[in-house]
Amino acid sequence: MSAKNDSIWNALRAEAEESATTERLLVAYFQETVLGQKSFAAALSYTLASKLRDDILPSITLRDLFLEILEEEDGLREIVRVDLQAVKDRDPAAAGYLTPFLFFKGFHALSAYRFAHYLWFEDRKTLALYLQSLISKVFGVDIHPAATIGRGILIDHGNGVVIGETAVLGDNVSIMQGVTLGGTGKEQGDRHPKVADGVLIASGAKVLGNIRIGEGAKVGAGSVVLKDVKAHCTVVGVPAKSVGVCRESAPALAMNQQIENNGFGGFDPVI
Repeated sequence: MSAKNDSIWNALRAEAEESATTERLLVAYFQETVLGQKSFAAALSYTLASKLRDDILPSITLRDLFLEILEEEDGLREIVRVDLQAVKDRDPAAAGYLTPFLFFKGFHALSAYRFAHYLWFEDRKTLALYLQSLISKVFGVDIHPAATIGRGILIDHGNGVVIGETAVLGDNVSIMQGVTLGGTGKEQGDRHPKVADGVLIASGAKVLGNIRIGEGAKVGAGSVVLKDVKAHCTVVGVPAKSVGVCRESAPALAMNQQIENNGFGGFDPVI
């Protein structure tokens, strides 16, 4: 996709230009991160590299690594755009593309994970794990590079999110702060949750073990899920139990974390 025909890149530049006129103290920052970059891929690579750099992997090394991966992987460039669109569409704090692109840790951590995931399956596992450690230290989000994560993902706020090695997430999933997709102990092999399309996992929820969260399900805040969840069901509690069927076909898109306990509000009764 050429920069001229890239609608998200054009919108990012327009928002950066407007922001530069209203906040003079950040003019140089907008120039370095967006306005002085030649493409979405270049801007993303520069922005992530500047945040993740350390004494071992300086900014220029990380930038070149990320840009090389993006230039080789057309699909990855598209996935990151879809993720950014998901943040803009679902997070009322986003107010456009520029704010999440520059400032949202969840988007940064997810984008950086995608580079680590690429490296893992290119048999550069040590570098992938090193990048994972940087992501965890800088953004407070710990995603194993071997985890499989679909597109259109929102990790809101990001703080304390943990996604284990054999976890699988479908498309259009929304995850709030403090969520764990983890194992249950010392078991080996396939030991982490499988989350289908359209699922919403609310703040602080823990989903543990090789279990399946069905399409369009909702996991209430603070819940501990230890068993499979049927498609389009709402579960809450410790341990989590079904309280009904979601009225939304894809709760991740609606972003309604409320569990209204009036018998019918927010979900339909289980029959």
